[in-house]
Amino acid sequence: MRKRHHEDDEAEINITPMLDIVFIMLIFFIVTTSFVKERGLEVSRPSNSPPKEIKKNKGPIVVKIDSNGNISLKGRMLENKAVQANLEREKAEKPDSPLIIAAHPDADTNALVTILDAAEAVGVASVSVATTSR
Repeated sequence: MRKRHHEDDEAEINITPMLDIVFIMLIFFIVTTSFVKERGLEVSRPSNSPPKEIKKNKGPIVVKIDSNGNISLKGRMLENKAVQANLEREKAEKPDSPLIIAAHPDADTNALVTILDAAEAVGVASVSVATTSR
């Protein structure tokens, strides 16, 4: 009599428990993730159109930043701590005037952030950023 030769059943890997664990971990990470909405600043970009003529008594408040990051207002150099006080004075003189920040292209962004923070603290409604010629 001949022996019947049975092929050994191939071993199978059951991946169902692994998929269960992966889905449980996915749900855990989704639930524990905190969704934080970051605040941002809304900035108007400069345009290439020629500037409009504005009357002097209702003109904008212009703050300049040079290539070294120095801040000036009406030709006077300001320290970072004095920016907010000077903007408050200018806003008291011209309450509805917009603020224009004329920054040199090579200027450090710390000066720009200092002015934007001061403008927000003072309550300036309209802030625009422009670049000056080199």
